[in-house]
Amino acid sequence: MTVATAPAAAEFRGRPGPAGWLIISLPLLLACVCFANKFGLILIAPGPRVGIIFALLISMMLTGMPISIALGLTVLIFIFTMTDVQIDVVALKLFTGIEKFEIMAIPFFILAGNFLTHGGVARRMIAFATSLIGHWHGGLALAGILACAMFALVCGSSVATVVAIGSIILPEMVRHGYPMRFGAGVITVAGSLGILMLPSIPKVIYAISTNTSIGALFVAGLLPGSMLTAMLCVVTWYIARKNDYPRLERAPWSETWRAFRQSVWGLMLVVIIIGGIYSGIFTATEAAAMSAVYAFIISVYVYGEMRLRDVPRVLLRSANMSAMLLYIITNAVLFSFVLANENIPNALADWILSLQLGSWGFLLLVNLLLLLAGNFMEPSSIILIMAPILFPTAMSLGINPVHFGILIDVNMEVGLCHPPVGLNLYVASGISRIGITDLTKAVMPWLLTMLAFLVIVTYWPWLTLVLPRLLAMM
Repeated sequence: MTVATAPAAAEFRGRPGPAGWLIISLPLLLACVCFANKFGLILIAPGPRVGIIFALLISMMLTGMPISIALGLTVLIFIFTMTDVQIDVVALKLFTGIEKFEIMAIPFFILAGNFLTHGGVARRMIAFATSLIGHWHGGLALAGILACAMFALVCGSSVATVVAIGSIILPEMVRHGYPMRFGAGVITVAGSLGILMLPSIPKVIYAISTNTSIGALFVAGLLPGSMLTAMLCVVTWYIARKNDYPRLERAPWSETWRAFRQSVWGLMLVVIIIGGIYSGIFTATEAAAMSAVYAFIISVYVYGEMRLRDVPRVLLRSANMSAMLLYIITNAVLFSFVLANENIPNALADWILSLQLGSWGFLLLVNLLLLLAGNFMEPSSIILIMAPILFPTAMSLGINPVHFGILIDVNMEVGLCHPPVGLNLYVASGISRIGITDLTKAVMPWLLTMLAFLVIVTYWPWLTLVLPRLLAMM
Protein backbone atom coordinates (compact mmCIF):
# COMPACT_ATOMS: atom_id res chain seq x y z
CA MET A 1 0.00 0.00 0.00
CA THR A 2 2.75 2.41 1.01
CA VAL A 3 4.91 1.54 -2.00
CA ALA A 4 2.02 1.86 -4.42
CA THR A 5 0.96 5.27 -3.20
CA ALA A 6 4.47 6.75 -2.90
CA PRO A 7 4.70 7.95 -6.55
CA ALA A 8 1.25 9.51 -6.30
CA ALA A 9 2.21 11.25 -3.06
CA ALA A 10 5.42 12.50 -4.63
CA GLU A 11 3.48 13.77 -7.63
CA PHE A 12 1.02 15.53 -5.34
CA ARG A 13 3.84 17.19 -3.41
CA GLY A 14 5.33 18.40 -6.68
CA ARG A 15 2.17 20.27 -7.67
CA PRO A 16 2.10 23.99 -6.80
CA GLY A 17 -0.44 25.21 -4.27
CA PRO A 18 -2.60 28.33 -4.63
CA ALA A 19 0.33 30.62 -3.83
CA GLY A 20 2.47 28.77 -6.36
CA TRP A 21 -0.13 29.16 -9.10
CA LEU A 22 -0.41 32.86 -8.28
CA ILE A 23 3.37 33.31 -8.62
CA ILE A 24 3.39 31.42 -11.92
CA SER A 25 0.41 33.29 -13.37
CA LEU A 26 1.49 36.79 -12.30
CA PRO A 27 4.15 37.33 -15.02
CA LEU A 28 1.71 35.92 -17.61
CA LEU A 29 -0.97 38.38 -16.51
CA LEU A 30 1.47 41.30 -16.65
CA ALA A 31 2.63 40.21 -20.10
CA CYS A 32 -1.01 40.13 -21.24
CA VAL A 33 -1.46 43.69 -19.95
CA CYS A 34 1.58 44.76 -21.97
CA PHE A 35 0.25 43.16 -25.16
CA ALA A 36 -3.18 44.69 -24.53
CA ASN A 37 -1.47 48.08 -24.55
CA LYS A 38 0.34 47.14 -27.78
CA PHE A 39 -2.90 46.36 -29.62
CA GLY A 40 -4.73 49.39 -28.28
CA LEU A 41 -7.14 47.51 -26.01
CA ILE A 42 -5.99 49.62 -23.06
CA LEU A 43 -3.85 52.74 -22.69
CA ILE A 44 -1.22 52.76 -19.95
CA ALA A 45 0.15 56.12 -18.76
CA PRO A 46 3.93 56.65 -18.33
CA GLY A 47 3.72 56.42 -14.52
CA PRO A 48 2.15 52.93 -14.32
CA ARG A 49 4.47 51.76 -17.11
CA VAL A 50 7.42 52.26 -14.75
CA GLY A 51 5.72 50.06 -12.17
CA ILE A 52 4.97 47.40 -14.77
CA ILE A 53 8.60 46.95 -15.82
CA PHE A 54 9.75 46.36 -12.23
CA ALA A 55 6.71 44.21 -11.39
CA LEU A 56 7.37 42.07 -14.47
CA LEU A 57 11.03 41.59 -13.52
CA ILE A 58 10.29 40.73 -9.88
CA SER A 59 7.43 38.38 -10.76
CA MET A 60 9.66 36.46 -13.18
CA MET A 61 12.40 36.13 -10.56
CA LEU A 62 9.86 34.85 -8.02
CA THR A 63 9.10 31.92 -10.32
CA GLY A 64 12.72 30.80 -9.92
CA MET A 65 13.76 31.99 -13.36
CA PRO A 66 17.49 32.88 -13.63
CA ILE A 67 18.09 36.62 -13.32
CA SER A 68 19.70 36.87 -16.75
CA ILE A 69 16.69 35.33 -18.52
CA ALA A 70 14.25 37.35 -16.40
CA LEU A 71 16.06 40.55 -17.40
CA GLY A 72 16.07 39.62 -21.08
CA LEU A 73 12.39 38.65 -21.22
CA THR A 74 11.33 41.75 -19.25
CA VAL A 75 13.23 44.03 -21.61
CA LEU A 76 11.97 42.38 -24.79
CA ILE A 77 8.32 42.34 -23.67
CA PHE A 78 8.47 45.95 -22.54
CA ILE A 79 10.30 47.25 -25.62
CA PHE A 80 8.01 45.56 -28.14
CA THR A 81 4.75 46.37 -26.35
CA MET A 82 5.29 49.67 -24.55
CA THR A 83 7.77 51.64 -26.68
CA ASP A 84 8.46 52.63 -30.28
CA VAL A 85 12.10 51.44 -30.15
CA GLN A 86 13.09 49.70 -33.39
CA ILE A 87 14.42 46.14 -33.37
CA ASP A 88 17.70 47.18 -34.99
CA VAL A 89 18.36 49.49 -32.01
CA VAL A 90 17.89 46.52 -29.68
CA ALA A 91 20.35 44.46 -31.71
CA LEU A 92 22.85 47.32 -31.64
CA LYS A 93 22.51 47.65 -27.87
CA LEU A 94 23.10 43.92 -27.43
CA PHE A 95 26.39 44.32 -29.27
CA THR A 96 27.56 47.61 -27.76
CA GLY A 97 26.67 46.44 -24.26
CA ILE A 98 29.69 44.13 -24.15
CA GLU A 99 31.87 46.08 -26.58
CA LYS A 100 33.62 48.10 -23.85
CA PHE A 101 37.31 47.39 -23.37
CA GLU A 102 36.95 47.37 -19.57
CA ILE A 103 34.70 44.30 -19.67
CA MET A 104 37.71 42.22 -20.70
CA ALA A 105 38.96 42.58 -17.13
CA ILE A 106 36.19 40.25 -15.91
CA PRO A 107 37.25 37.01 -17.68
CA PHE A 108 40.93 37.72 -16.95
CA PHE A 109 40.34 38.17 -13.21
CA ILE A 110 38.18 35.04 -13.17
CA LEU A 111 40.99 33.13 -14.89
CA ALA A 112 43.61 34.52 -12.48
CA GLY A 113 41.44 33.54 -9.51
CA ASN A 114 41.07 29.97 -10.78
CA PHE A 115 44.81 29.62 -11.31
CA LEU A 116 45.53 30.96 -7.83
CA THR A 117 42.89 28.72 -6.23
CA HIS A 118 44.38 25.52 -7.69
CA GLY A 119 48.04 26.54 -7.81
CA GLY A 120 49.06 26.29 -4.15
CA VAL A 121 49.02 30.05 -3.48
CA ALA A 122 46.34 29.83 -0.78
CA ARG A 123 48.15 27.10 1.17
CA ARG A 124 51.35 29.16 1.35
CA MET A 125 49.47 32.29 2.41
CA ILE A 126 47.80 30.30 5.22
CA ALA A 127 51.18 29.00 6.37
CA PHE A 128 52.59 32.54 6.45
CA ALA A 129 49.57 33.92 8.34
CA THR A 130 49.69 31.04 10.85
CA SER A 131 53.38 31.63 11.56
CA LEU A 132 52.60 35.29 12.32
CA ILE A 133 49.56 35.05 14.64
CA GLY A 134 48.90 31.36 15.26
CA HIS A 135 50.02 31.69 18.91
CA TRP A 136 47.23 34.17 19.75
CA HIS A 137 43.84 33.13 21.12
CA GLY A 138 41.94 31.63 18.17
CA GLY A 139 45.21 31.65 16.20
CA LEU A 140 44.08 29.41 13.34
CA ALA A 141 40.85 31.40 12.89
CA LEU A 142 42.84 34.65 12.91
CA ALA A 143 45.24 33.13 10.38
CA GLY A 144 42.25 32.23 8.21
CA ILE A 145 41.03 35.84 8.23
CA LEU A 146 44.52 37.16 7.44
CA ALA A 147 44.94 34.58 4.67
CA CYS A 148 41.55 35.60 3.22
CA ALA A 149 42.73 39.22 3.21
CA MET A 150 46.00 38.32 1.46
CA PHE A 151 44.23 36.11 -1.08
CA ALA A 152 41.66 38.88 -1.66
CA LEU A 153 44.51 41.20 -2.64
CA VAL A 154 45.18 39.06 -5.71
CA CYS A 155 41.92 37.22 -6.46
CA GLY A 156 38.83 39.46 -6.89
CA SER A 157 36.20 36.83 -6.05
CA SER A 158 34.62 36.11 -2.68
CA VAL A 159 33.51 32.60 -3.60
CA ALA A 160 37.02 31.70 -4.81
CA THR A 161 38.45 33.08 -1.55
CA VAL A 162 36.09 30.94 0.57
CA VAL A 163 36.91 27.84 -1.49
CA ALA A 164 40.67 28.39 -1.56
CA ILE A 165 41.11 29.27 2.13
CA GLY A 166 38.18 27.40 3.67
CA SER A 167 38.95 24.02 2.11
CA ILE A 168 42.43 24.12 3.70
CA ILE A 169 41.96 25.93 7.03
CA LEU A 170 38.65 24.40 8.20
CA PRO A 171 39.90 20.77 8.43
CA GLU A 172 42.99 22.06 10.29
CA MET A 173 40.84 23.99 12.76
CA VAL A 174 38.72 20.93 13.52
CA ARG A 175 41.87 18.81 13.92
CA HIS A 176 43.18 21.28 16.51
CA GLY A 177 39.94 21.25 18.50
CA TYR A 178 37.97 24.23 17.15
CA PRO A 179 34.19 23.82 16.67
CA MET A 180 33.37 23.58 12.97
CA ARG A 181 30.56 26.15 13.42
CA PHE A 182 33.07 28.70 14.68
CA GLY A 183 35.52 28.12 11.82
CA ALA A 184 32.84 28.09 9.13
CA GLY A 185 31.32 31.32 10.50
CA VAL A 186 34.70 33.06 10.40
CA ILE A 187 35.61 31.96 6.86
CA THR A 188 32.15 32.68 5.42
CA VAL A 189 32.38 36.35 6.34
CA ALA A 190 36.15 36.77 5.90
CA GLY A 191 35.84 35.36 2.38
CA SER A 192 33.74 38.37 1.42
CA LEU A 193 36.97 40.40 1.55
CA GLY A 194 37.54 38.94 -1.92
CA ILE A 195 35.43 41.66 -3.55
CA LEU A 196 36.59 44.57 -1.37
CA MET A 197 40.37 44.49 -1.62
CA LEU A 198 42.35 45.31 -4.76
CA PRO A 199 40.89 43.54 -7.81
CA SER A 200 37.16 42.88 -7.71
CA ILE A 201 34.67 41.77 -10.33
CA PRO A 202 31.79 43.82 -8.75
CA LYS A 203 34.05 46.90 -8.87
CA VAL A 204 34.65 46.33 -12.58
CA ILE A 205 30.91 45.98 -13.20
CA TYR A 206 30.19 49.17 -11.23
CA ALA A 207 32.90 51.03 -13.15
CA ILE A 208 31.41 49.91 -16.47
CA SER A 209 27.88 50.91 -15.38
CA THR A 210 28.87 54.39 -14.16
CA ASN A 211 32.05 55.25 -16.15
CA THR A 212 34.10 55.43 -12.93
CA SER A 213 37.86 54.82 -12.85
CA ILE A 214 38.56 51.11 -12.28
CA GLY A 215 42.06 51.84 -10.98
CA ALA A 216 40.74 54.28 -8.36
CA LEU A 217 38.11 51.75 -7.24
CA PHE A 218 40.76 49.03 -6.88
CA VAL A 219 43.00 51.17 -4.67
CA ALA A 220 40.06 52.66 -2.73
CA GLY A 221 39.23 49.26 -1.25
CA LEU A 222 42.63 48.78 0.43
CA LEU A 223 42.11 50.83 3.62
CA PRO A 224 38.45 49.76 4.14
CA GLY A 225 39.48 46.15 3.54
CA SER A 226 42.29 46.44 6.07
CA MET A 227 39.91 47.96 8.63
CA LEU A 228 37.34 45.19 8.11
CA THR A 229 40.10 42.59 8.48
CA ALA A 230 41.12 44.15 11.81
CA MET A 231 37.51 44.32 13.04
CA LEU A 232 36.86 40.66 12.16
CA CYS A 233 40.10 39.69 13.92
CA VAL A 234 39.11 41.55 17.10
CA VAL A 235 35.71 39.82 17.25
CA THR A 236 37.31 36.43 16.54
CA TRP A 237 39.99 36.94 19.20
CA TYR A 238 37.36 37.94 21.79
CA ILE A 239 35.15 34.90 21.09
CA ALA A 240 38.17 32.54 21.08
CA ARG A 241 39.52 33.99 24.35
CA LYS A 242 36.10 33.82 26.00
CA ASN A 243 35.67 30.15 25.02
CA ASP A 244 39.35 29.26 25.58
CA TYR A 245 39.85 27.92 22.06
CA PRO A 246 43.26 26.36 21.27
CA ARG A 247 46.44 28.35 20.55
CA LEU A 248 49.44 27.17 18.57
CA GLU A 249 53.01 27.44 19.73
CA ARG A 250 54.80 30.63 18.77
CA ALA A 251 56.65 30.06 15.48
CA PRO A 252 60.33 31.03 15.41
CA TRP A 253 61.26 33.94 13.15
CA SER A 254 63.16 31.56 10.89
CA GLU A 255 59.92 29.68 10.17
CA THR A 256 58.04 32.94 9.58
CA TRP A 257 60.74 34.10 7.17
CA ARG A 258 60.64 30.77 5.31
CA ALA A 259 56.82 30.94 5.05
CA PHE A 260 57.06 34.51 3.78
CA ARG A 261 59.58 33.56 1.10
CA GLN A 262 57.30 30.76 -0.08
CA SER A 263 54.23 33.02 -0.23
CA VAL A 264 55.96 36.08 -1.69
CA TRP A 265 55.41 34.92 -5.29
CA GLY A 266 51.65 35.19 -4.79
CA LEU A 267 51.89 38.47 -2.88
CA MET A 268 54.00 39.97 -5.68
CA LEU A 269 50.81 40.13 -7.72
CA VAL A 270 49.76 43.07 -5.50
CA VAL A 271 52.88 44.96 -6.58
CA ILE A 272 52.19 44.17 -10.22
CA ILE A 273 48.59 45.45 -10.06
CA ILE A 274 49.20 48.63 -8.04
CA GLY A 275 52.61 49.40 -9.51
CA GLY A 276 51.51 48.83 -13.09
CA ILE A 277 48.37 50.97 -12.81
CA TYR A 278 50.02 53.76 -10.78
CA SER A 279 53.07 54.00 -13.02
CA GLY A 280 50.92 54.02 -16.16
CA ILE A 281 52.58 50.92 -17.60
CA PHE A 282 49.17 49.38 -18.17
CA THR A 283 45.49 50.04 -17.53
CA ALA A 284 43.33 48.19 -15.03
CA THR A 285 42.09 45.89 -17.80
CA GLU A 286 45.64 45.12 -18.89
CA ALA A 287 46.49 44.55 -15.22
CA ALA A 288 43.83 41.82 -15.19
CA ALA A 289 45.48 40.15 -18.19
CA MET A 290 48.91 40.41 -16.53
CA SER A 291 47.43 38.88 -13.37
CA ALA A 292 46.16 35.87 -15.31
CA VAL A 293 49.52 35.33 -17.02
CA TYR A 294 51.46 35.76 -13.76
CA ALA A 295 49.08 33.42 -11.87
CA PHE A 296 49.58 30.80 -14.60
CA ILE A 297 53.38 31.07 -14.37
CA ILE A 298 53.64 30.74 -10.59
CA SER A 299 51.01 27.96 -10.42
CA VAL A 300 52.61 25.82 -13.13
CA TYR A 301 56.31 26.70 -13.17
CA VAL A 302 57.17 28.24 -9.76
CA TYR A 303 55.09 26.26 -7.27
CA GLY A 304 54.53 23.38 -9.66
CA GLU A 305 51.22 22.34 -8.05
CA MET A 306 49.33 22.56 -11.33
CA ARG A 307 50.29 20.46 -14.31
CA LEU A 308 50.02 21.64 -17.88
CA ARG A 309 47.36 19.03 -18.58
CA ASP A 310 45.19 20.65 -15.86
CA VAL A 311 45.26 24.04 -17.60
CA PRO A 312 42.51 23.28 -20.19
CA ARG A 313 40.13 22.32 -17.36
CA VAL A 314 40.83 25.64 -15.60
CA LEU A 315 40.37 27.52 -18.88
CA LEU A 316 37.03 25.80 -19.50
CA ARG A 317 35.77 26.55 -15.99
CA SER A 318 36.81 30.19 -16.34
CA ALA A 319 35.13 30.43 -19.75
CA ASN A 320 31.87 29.06 -18.32
CA MET A 321 31.86 31.58 -15.47
CA SER A 322 32.78 34.44 -17.81
CA ALA A 323 30.04 33.54 -20.30
CA MET A 324 27.46 33.47 -17.50
CA LEU A 325 28.50 36.91 -16.24
CA LEU A 326 28.69 38.42 -19.72
CA TYR A 327 25.21 37.12 -20.52
CA ILE A 328 23.88 38.82 -17.38
CA ILE A 329 25.73 42.03 -18.31
CA THR A 330 24.30 42.04 -21.82
CA ASN A 331 20.72 41.74 -20.59
CA ALA A 332 21.33 44.24 -17.80
CA VAL A 333 22.64 46.77 -20.34
CA LEU A 334 19.39 46.38 -22.26
CA PHE A 335 17.46 46.87 -19.02
CA SER A 336 19.42 50.06 -18.30
CA PHE A 337 18.68 51.23 -21.84
CA VAL A 338 14.95 50.77 -21.21
CA LEU A 339 15.20 52.69 -17.94
CA ALA A 340 17.05 55.54 -19.65
CA ASN A 341 14.58 55.52 -22.55
CA GLU A 342 11.75 55.96 -20.04
CA ASN A 343 13.79 58.66 -18.21
CA ILE A 344 13.44 56.69 -14.98
CA PRO A 345 16.88 57.49 -13.41
CA ASN A 346 16.45 61.26 -13.85
CA ALA A 347 12.85 61.18 -12.68
CA LEU A 348 13.85 59.16 -9.63
CA ALA A 349 16.72 61.59 -8.92
CA ASP A 350 14.32 64.55 -9.06
CA TRP A 351 11.86 62.79 -6.76
CA ILE A 352 14.52 61.88 -4.17
CA LEU A 353 15.94 65.42 -4.25
CA SER A 354 12.46 66.80 -3.69
CA LEU A 355 12.26 64.79 -0.45
CA GLN A 356 15.22 66.84 0.85
CA LEU A 357 16.82 63.84 2.52
CA GLY A 358 20.32 65.24 2.09
CA SER A 359 23.32 63.03 1.38
CA TRP A 360 23.14 61.27 4.77
CA GLY A 361 19.49 60.34 4.37
CA PHE A 362 20.02 59.28 0.77
CA LEU A 363 22.95 57.00 1.69
CA LEU A 364 20.85 55.41 4.44
CA LEU A 365 18.08 54.81 1.88
CA VAL A 366 20.62 53.29 -0.56
CA ASN A 367 21.94 50.94 2.11
CA LEU A 368 18.46 49.74 3.04
CA LEU A 369 17.55 49.24 -0.62
CA LEU A 370 20.75 47.31 -1.42
CA LEU A 371 20.51 45.15 1.70
CA LEU A 372 16.93 44.30 0.73
CA ALA A 373 17.97 43.49 -2.84
CA GLY A 374 20.69 41.20 -1.46
CA ASN A 375 17.93 38.87 -0.29
CA PHE A 376 16.83 38.18 -3.87
CA MET A 377 19.74 38.74 -6.27
CA GLU A 378 23.46 38.12 -6.49
CA PRO A 379 25.91 41.07 -6.52
CA SER A 380 26.49 41.44 -10.27
CA SER A 381 22.78 41.67 -11.02
CA ILE A 382 22.15 44.16 -8.21
CA ILE A 383 24.93 46.48 -9.38
CA LEU A 384 23.89 46.32 -13.03
CA ILE A 385 20.28 47.16 -12.19
CA MET A 386 20.66 49.56 -9.25
CA ALA A 387 23.82 51.53 -10.09
CA PRO A 388 22.41 53.31 -13.20
CA ILE A 389 19.26 54.21 -11.22
CA LEU A 390 20.93 55.49 -8.03
CA PHE A 391 24.08 57.00 -9.53
CA PRO A 392 22.50 60.22 -10.95
CA THR A 393 21.01 61.08 -7.56
CA ALA A 394 24.33 60.43 -5.82
CA MET A 395 26.10 62.77 -8.23
CA SER A 396 23.42 65.45 -7.75
CA LEU A 397 24.03 65.30 -3.98
CA GLY A 398 27.80 65.66 -4.44
CA ILE A 399 28.71 62.12 -3.38
CA ASN A 400 32.04 60.97 -4.79
CA PRO A 401 31.55 58.17 -7.37
CA VAL A 402 34.46 56.13 -5.96
CA HIS A 403 33.08 56.37 -2.42
CA PHE A 404 29.64 55.40 -3.73
CA GLY A 405 31.13 52.40 -5.50
CA ILE A 406 32.87 51.10 -2.37
CA LEU A 407 29.67 51.61 -0.38
CA ILE A 408 27.80 49.44 -2.90
CA ASP A 409 30.63 46.90 -2.74
CA VAL A 410 30.35 46.56 1.06
CA ASN A 411 26.58 46.06 0.74
CA MET A 412 27.30 43.26 -1.71
CA GLU A 413 29.64 41.70 0.86
CA VAL A 414 26.83 41.59 3.40
CA GLY A 415 24.48 39.98 0.86
CA LEU A 416 27.01 37.20 0.22
CA CYS A 417 26.88 36.09 3.86
CA HIS A 418 23.18 35.58 4.60
CA PRO A 419 20.34 33.54 3.04
CA PRO A 420 18.49 33.07 0.82
CA VAL A 421 21.05 33.78 -1.95
CA GLY A 422 24.30 34.29 0.00
CA LEU A 423 26.82 32.47 -2.19
CA ASN A 424 29.54 32.44 0.49
CA LEU A 425 27.10 30.80 2.87
CA TYR A 426 26.30 27.95 0.48
CA VAL A 427 29.94 27.39 -0.45
CA ALA A 428 31.03 27.32 3.21
CA SER A 429 28.11 25.00 3.98
CA GLY A 430 29.32 22.59 1.30
CA ILE A 431 32.88 22.62 2.66
CA SER A 432 31.92 22.32 6.34
CA ARG A 433 28.84 20.10 5.83
CA ILE A 434 26.86 22.35 8.19
CA GLY A 435 23.23 23.12 7.39
CA ILE A 436 22.36 26.59 6.12
CA THR A 437 20.23 27.36 9.20
CA ASP A 438 23.02 26.46 11.64
CA LEU A 439 25.61 28.30 9.57
CA THR A 440 23.41 31.39 9.42
CA LYS A 441 23.38 31.45 13.22
CA ALA A 442 27.14 30.85 13.32
CA VAL A 443 28.00 33.88 11.13
CA MET A 444 25.94 36.35 13.19
CA PRO A 445 28.77 37.88 15.30
CA TRP A 446 30.83 38.62 12.19
CA LEU A 447 27.81 39.66 10.11
CA LEU A 448 26.86 42.24 12.75
CA THR A 449 30.48 43.42 12.69
CA MET A 450 30.21 43.88 8.93
CA LEU A 451 27.02 45.93 9.34
CA ALA A 452 28.85 48.21 11.79
CA PHE A 453 31.65 48.48 9.24
CA LEU A 454 29.08 49.43 6.57
CA VAL A 455 28.01 52.40 8.70
CA ILE A 456 31.66 53.51 9.01
CA VAL A 457 32.27 53.27 5.26
CA THR A 458 29.00 55.05 4.50
CA TYR A 459 29.61 58.13 6.62
CA TRP A 460 33.42 58.36 6.62
CA PRO A 461 34.38 58.89 2.96
CA TRP A 462 37.98 59.83 3.85
CA LEU A 463 38.69 56.15 4.55
CA THR A 464 37.81 55.29 0.96
CA LEU A 465 39.20 58.31 -0.86
CA VAL A 466 42.54 59.02 0.82
CA LEU A 467 44.62 56.45 -1.12
CA PRO A 468 43.25 57.26 -4.63
CA ARG A 469 43.86 60.94 -3.96
CA LEU A 470 47.34 60.27 -2.58
CA LEU A 471 48.21 58.30 -5.70
CA ALA A 472 46.63 60.96 -7.96
CA MET A 473 44.10 58.50 -9.38
CA MET A 474 41.19 60.93 -8.97
